[in-house]
Amino acid sequence: MSVDAVGTSRRGRGARRSMRQTRDVTMLPALKRGIPLTEPMSPEEIRRIDDASMDILENVGVVFRDDIALEDWRRVGADVRGETVHLDRALVRELIATIPETFTYHARNPANNLPFGKDHSIFIPMTGAPFLRDLDDVRRNPTLDDLANFHKLSHMLPAMHSSAHHIVEPYDHPISQRHLRITYSSMKHSDKTFMGMTTSPKNAEDVLDMAAILFGEDFLETHPVVTGNCNGNSPLVWDETMLGALRAFSRRNQPVLCSPFVLGGANTPASVAPTVAQLNAEALSALAYTQVIRKGAPAIYGHYLSTVSMKSGAPMAGTPEISLMNMMIGQMARFYGVPWRTSNTLGGSKTFDAQAGYESATTLMAVMMSGANYIWHSAGWNEAGMHCSMAKFVVDAEQCAMAYRMAQGINWDDFSEGLAAVRDVGSGGHYLGHPHTLENFQRAYFMPELFDNNSIEQWQADGGVEINERALGTVRAMLGEYQEPKLDAGVNEALLDYIARREKEIPAADALNQDH
Repeated sequence: MSVDAVGTSRRGRGARRSMRQTRDVTMLPALKRGIPLTEPMSPEEIRRIDDASMDILENVGVVFRDDIALEDWRRVGADVRGETVHLDRALVRELIATIPETFTYHARNPANNLPFGKDHSIFIPMTGAPFLRDLDDVRRNPTLDDLANFHKLSHMLPAMHSSAHHIVEPYDHPISQRHLRITYSSMKHSDKTFMGMTTSPKNAEDVLDMAAILFGEDFLETHPVVTGNCNGNSPLVWDETMLGALRAFSRRNQPVLCSPFVLGGANTPASVAPTVAQLNAEALSALAYTQVIRKGAPAIYGHYLSTVSMKSGAPMAGTPEISLMNMMIGQMARFYGVPWRTSNTLGGSKTFDAQAGYESATTLMAVMMSGANYIWHSAGWNEAGMHCSMAKFVVDAEQCAMAYRMAQGINWDDFSEGLAAVRDVGSGGHYLGHPHTLENFQRAYFMPELFDNNSIEQWQADGGVEINERALGTVRAMLGEYQEPKLDAGVNEALLDYIARREKEIPAADALNQDH
C-alpha cells in the first residue's frame, strides 16, 4: 500500500472528503499574525526586567535538584554552590543565543506541518484534567475511550493544531504504564503534531522512542515532531524529574517548553513587575540548560500564569494582571529572540457558565494581543484545570477560530470591488443581492455555528436550546462523523509491539484503585 504521509495509509483526500461531507475539518494553517502587538513596556522597562532577572540569576541563584544538571553546569563554567547554580549573565546570553527563533513542526500528514515562531502561532488543546464533563454533562473520572474522543475532536476541529497528549487522565490504566497508551492515542486518532509526556525521564524516552517508530530515528534528529513540557517549582527551583525529561527531549532535538508555574502572590511577589522578573529568571535558566545539553536544540520560553485569591488561596483566571503579564512576557521573549508559550481560554468555573465564558474570552484576547507562539490549553479548560468539558472544548475551539480570523488582520483583496458595490447600490439601497455580496458573504464575516443569533421567537420555536446543550449536540455529531486517519499497518504494529514490551517491563504497581 502506498503512503503519502508518515505512518499514514493512502486513502485519498477525495475519498475522505466524500465520507464526511457534513463539515470541513481541514486544519487551519499556522496563524500568521497581521495585527499590531500590545506591548505595555518601554525599551527601558524591558531592560529593567532583564537586568533584575540577570541579577537574580547571578546573586540569588537557581536550585537544580539534579546531580547530572549540576555537573553539566560545572562543565560549562557556572558557579555551583551545593544545589544552587549562580549563572553569569554573559553565559546565559551566550547559551540562549543558540536557540532557534523559528522552526517547522512536522506532522505525520505533511499537509499539517506548521511553521512556528516569530509571527506564527498555533493552538493546542488543554491537557492534564483529572476529570471530565461528559456528553451527559456529568463530572466523572475519564477513561482511555474518553481520551480518544478528545483526540478525535482535536483532529476534526480546524483551529486546533495538535492532538496534545493527556487531555484527560485515563483512570482505567495503571499510572506507571499510562503514558504509552496516551501517546498511542495521540498518534492514532489524529495526524496532526502532538505533545509528549514528561512525567519522568524514562516516560519521556518512551515517548521519543515511539516518535522514532512513527517518523524514523534519523528524521527525529533534524525535524521537530513532538513537544515536551517541563514545569519549574517556583520560586527558583528545577527538580530531577523535569530536568531528566528536558534532557531526553533536548538530546533528540525535540522542542521543550521551559515553564515556571506561577501562582502570583503565593510563589512570586504580590506585584506584577517583580513577578515577571522572577519568572523570566526561572525560564532563562532552563532555556540556557537546554543549550548546555545540545546547542541549537529547539526550546520554547514557557510559563503557566495564575494569580491567587487572597480570600481563599485559590488560583484565579482571566484577571487583568494575568493579561498584563502575558503581554510583558511576550516582550521579553522577543527581546531574547526565542519563541514562547502561554495558556489560553482558562476558567475557574465549575460548569460551562457565564463565568467560564468571560474568563476564557478575557484570556484569549490578551493572548492574541501579546503575540504568543505556542498557545496551549486552548480548548476545554475549566475548574482551574480540574476538568475538561466536552461542551466547552468545541466552543473554545470555535472561539480560537474567530480569534485566528481577527489576528490575520484586514483583508484588502476585494477593496476595489467593494467600493464598486457602493457605487452600484447608491443611497437607500441594500447589498444582499449584489454580486459582490453573493461572492463574498461566506468569507466576509465569521459566522459562528455554536452561538445563536436568531430572534428570541425563532430561538424559542427551536426549543430554547442554550450553549451547553447545543455544544454537546455538536460533539455527538462530530464523533459520529469522525474518520480515522489510519496509521500505516506496519507502523501501527511496531507501536503496539513497543507498548506491549514496555508494559511487560514496567511494573503495574500503581493499582487502578490507587489512581483516584
